[in-house]
Amino acid sequence: MKTARRWKAAKAVMTATLGAGALALGGVHAPAQAGEASDIKHVLLISFDGLHEQDVSRCISGNTCPNLALLAKSGVTYTNAYTPGLSDSFPGLAALVTGGSPKSAGLFYDVSYDRTLYAPNDTGCVGKQGWNVVFDETTGIDAENGGALVHLDGGGAFNPQAIPRARVGKKCVPVFPHDYVKTNTIFEVVKQNLSGSRTAWADKHAWGYDWLNGPSGRGVDDLARTEINSIDPATQTNYTDIYTHTEQFDDFHVQAILNQIGGKDSTGTRDEPVPTLFGTNFQTLSVAQKATVASGGGYLDASFTPGPEVTNAIAYLDTSLGRIVAALQQQNLYKSTLIIVTAKHGQSPTDHSKLVKNGDTLTALLEANNYLDPNGQFGQNATKSGNLNDGTGLVNTGFVQTDDVGLIWLRDQSQRDAVVATLKRNLSCNAPGICADGPQAYVLTGNALQQRFGDPAQGRTPDIVVQPNPGVIYTSSKSKDEEHGGNAPDDSHLGLVVSYAGLHHGGRKVTERVETTQVAPTILRALDLDPHLLHSVELEGTRSLPSLGLRGDE
Repeated sequence: MKTARRWKAAKAVMTATLGAGALALGGVHAPAQAGEASDIKHVLLISFDGLHEQDVSRCISGNTCPNLALLAKSGVTYTNAYTPGLSDSFPGLAALVTGGSPKSAGLFYDVSYDRTLYAPNDTGCVGKQGWNVVFDETTGIDAENGGALVHLDGGGAFNPQAIPRARVGKKCVPVFPHDYVKTNTIFEVVKQNLSGSRTAWADKHAWGYDWLNGPSGRGVDDLARTEINSIDPATQTNYTDIYTHTEQFDDFHVQAILNQIGGKDSTGTRDEPVPTLFGTNFQTLSVAQKATVASGGGYLDASFTPGPEVTNAIAYLDTSLGRIVAALQQQNLYKSTLIIVTAKHGQSPTDHSKLVKNGDTLTALLEANNYLDPNGQFGQNATKSGNLNDGTGLVNTGFVQTDDVGLIWLRDQSQRDAVVATLKRNLSCNAPGICADGPQAYVLTGNALQQRFGDPAQGRTPDIVVQPNPGVIYTSSKSKDEEHGGNAPDDSHLGLVVSYAGLHHGGRKVTERVETTQVAPTILRALDLDPHLLHSVELEGTRSLPSLGLRGDE
């Protein structure tokens, strides 16, 4: 609380010093006056996963997202916003809520590897180290022993087989997702520094997203437990089979937000204060984008012309946004709520002509050269039962994670240079190449990787990152034509609209390049808190978003 009070005093001095004479950024209209957003009492963060900047521009100009357009009129649209290097859901959301990249937050993917951890069943931490950490739909107890995901809440508890262990002093302790994230979150900062505050969030996995609580394990008061991969009893399929089914799942999140705006908890069963900081994630657009072009999914051309499913998904998201804004207005909360609409990640490739699906040639190349087990006995493939994340996998095997990127944790780090040499000899997309022979592709390792993502010797950072040509996804799947996770333009360049009714000069577009990490310190500034209370902001020097007129803006 002392830090928060010092920050308020310092901002008062800065406000008086800056006044209204701050210079406008190049390509931007005159900035809002300092302090005009001082009446913000609530912040609502919404992630429309897959939302590209081009989607925002097209739907606003084409009048196909009138509710988002209205928010843009009373806010600022950032046309040059990017993820910080990796664009999977974990690092994408971590950017928004920690202010940091994987280098500080330590989240590279929901399925990753950590050389310092022990197997879940190694309760004494006496065996080998090196575990394939899997914090996805199998983190809920429904998945124990390979069970079916029959409950929307994932079964109501953690799957103990999914929780690795770490040696802390003389103790061997479980590592839950909230222990796994390396820095604190905006939810923790708000809880710890604003008396009487309440926080809430809803996401796609019921238990894997426990890391939003931050290292304290208590950052989110109302963390809705919804599992997108659970079996819908009405259809006997999960909610990702088709985008219209995903809409039903996203409706759970819409209702959670409406309940919270109405003074209830996310379930609507308990009276609770309206959260100071709350938000949710939508998956409908992402599912529509991944669907094959032949089936009506994806985009029609390089200009981001949406196909039928994407068109309908954007309309659904906009309607949902309109319902949320209407509820805020009905409860007289709209004028005191900062609304941020963005995405954890985009999707690649939107230009179907660039699509390359040769299969997982990267993993195959590593296996063929004995850098990974030639029979695929590593990571999730190495369990005794055959059930994913059952806690019986082999230890110290290394791991590779591929989508439209390749993250490689070597089982023998002394082979790094030999592996890199092998990769560079096989850059061509002709099998068994890794499709990294274009000007935008790269193989990242050594000092360059360490500066960007941290030191692999510390256990968490991959030894090698392979960014293939834009358009390549390491799969032969016939059910999807787009993916995310890497640094291709289409999965890293996102839509970002920040709206507040109190901004007197709304409707502006900022063309300056920004990163989604800047959302987190912006949220804290809006709530009159010091952004440097976030560890990642302090470590990485993350600045808040420009041209919003928040007191204390750089």
